[in-house]
Amino acid sequence: MSSYPSSIEQVIQWFSRLPGIGYKSAERMVMKVLDMTPSDVDSFASALVEMKRAVRHCSLCNGIADKNICSVCSDSSRDDAQLCVVEASRDMIALERAGGYRGKYCVLGGKLSPLNGIGPEELGFDRMQDLVRARRVSEVIIATGSDVEGEATAVYASRLLKPLGIKVTRIAYGVPVGSSLDFADEATLMRALEGRREY
Repeated sequence: MSSYPSSIEQVIQWFSRLPGIGYKSAERMVMKVLDMTPSDVDSFASALVEMKRAVRHCSLCNGIADKNICSVCSDSSRDDAQLCVVEASRDMIALERAGGYRGKYCVLGGKLSPLNGIGPEELGFDRMQDLVRARRVSEVIIATGSDVEGEATAVYASRLLKPLGIKVTRIAYGVPVGSSLDFADEATLMRALEGRREY
């Protein structure tokens, strides 16, 4: 039983619903909010409401945007011939942060997971095929996760794309930068060997 007033406990419960945030972390966050000035709390709350109101899915790639078409899709300097297929908007943002990729994206909106009721109909495979045809894409880079569902999603996407006569590649997986081989598991090491390139 919590000894906090119900108004505080309610906010702790909301924060603890966020991924990776347990009760103790939520409690620390709420204590920090309580230390904020009333105007800062108002600004914080307004920013959350505005974000929820303004953010939508890009009508082309399905990534998150604050306009009908996201900044990547509207950037004419990006390469229309390359399309990177990702599970979620956060994956697209991670690749953008890494830099180096200058093509465009297709956000599927998840990964195949029959046990959770997510089949091909629930994901953006039709959008992916439409983008490939409309943009005259010559290479699709499949950048889904390396877990079982991510692999299944990659295989399914590849089977849809191969008949279109385009190059289909998969991102390489391997040993993280700054890590030692003795810390890597066997599957990671095998992927690293398979994804090797000339040095």
